[in-house]
Amino acid sequence: MIRLAAVAPARPGRRVLAATIAVLTAVSLGACGDDGGPPVITWYVNPDNGGQSRLAEKCAAEAGGAYRVDVQTLPNDASQQREQLVRRLAAQDSSIDVMSLDPPFVAEFANAGFLRPFDQADATALTDGVLRGPLQTAYWKDQLVAAPFWANTQLLWYRKSVVRAAGVDPAATDFTWERMIRTAEDQGKVIGVQANRYEGYMVWINALVASAGGEILGDVEAGKNAKPMIASPAGDRAAQIIGGLARSAAVPPAMSTMGEEEARSVFQSASGAFMVNWPYVYNAAKESVAGGGITQDVLDDIGWARFPRVDAGRPSAPPLGGINLTVGAFTKHPEQALDLIRCATSLANNVAYMLDAGNPAARGAAYDDPGVRAAYPMADDIRQSINDAGPRPITPYYNDVSTSVQITWHPATDVTAPATPRESAEFMSDVLRGERLL
Repeated sequence: MIRLAAVAPARPGRRVLAATIAVLTAVSLGACGDDGGPPVITWYVNPDNGGQSRLAEKCAAEAGGAYRVDVQTLPNDASQQREQLVRRLAAQDSSIDVMSLDPPFVAEFANAGFLRPFDQADATALTDGVLRGPLQTAYWKDQLVAAPFWANTQLLWYRKSVVRAAGVDPAATDFTWERMIRTAEDQGKVIGVQANRYEGYMVWINALVASAGGEILGDVEAGKNAKPMIASPAGDRAAQIIGGLARSAAVPPAMSTMGEEEARSVFQSASGAFMVNWPYVYNAAKESVAGGGITQDVLDDIGWARFPRVDAGRPSAPPLGGINLTVGAFTKHPEQALDLIRCATSLANNVAYMLDAGNPAARGAAYDDPGVRAAYPMADDIRQSINDAGPRPITPYYNDVSTSVQITWHPATDVTAPATPRESAEFMSDVLRGERLL
């Protein structure tokens, strides 16, 4: 059997070659299993700690030899994952049976005819007990085209000693971003965020806009004629918070080049007070203690609460991340691909994968498992945040929308209201109409 490694993203001048390689790869892989052995299901996965590979082995074993699974790992960067899959699917690559797809790209793939929809009976089973947040990302034009596998959200992480000294409660309904910034300033501390020009920055901006009751893009069904909505009171509130932090005494070092790990590092330092970040940071802190990177008293000083509010009278809309599983439209093995997805997204495997890979489950009941609750003392907060999370714009043109926002909102020190949201809306509109290149 021939198995080629994932094709590296091609430069513009190599598009014909990339398409040719994709077709040849499809032919080679599609032939596997035709020699009398069980069909081989190729599962393209986002990088993790090997948890998806172990889950693939488990599901293949439980299938009793009905199929084998070949796991192919995509690049680390979500945009590169998208590019690689789009190129191959555009060539009608039949070797792409199952994909671990970033939720913002589901609409684009479905609209292009790259995904095989689920029928109603399967849709019912694949969505039973799934939390509301990830469920919103699994449909396109009222049809289930993706099965939520694992979900993610951000919490507010804080140093207990800092909030105790300041006399504030991060879980209180009046604890807003602005109050958090003032608290950090008063205590001579900083706040960890994600503000580099990458998808993590878009996650933060979208969460602030959604938490203020707005949206970045409206009328998404109109495709390229969708209406940018970021130039709004909600967009202005987001800009005030981001620009306000960037120009405050609570600004972290090199804020405009800061990602998840940089935020975690500054939060765990002596200057850290608050941080917004994904739940992985808790286990990462425990590993840092074991490795001697931080002391036990730093870990013991870490507390958590829901993503901060923009306005005291409105609950926040926390960020939403995760992975959905989809079936490639050109697969030669749709039934086996569906069986693999049923297995991988089951409640039992939601629990197993969360404990193995550290990625939060999409099904709510997983958070009641004793093992999950022991490993994640903030399990209830994660579950509620995922349920209430606000997805990024669900549009076939998400890549254009996200890149437009990242460009116009970076660096954070230049962000002001209403200028930045207005510039962002104009830029995005031009890009969607094809009047400006990214």
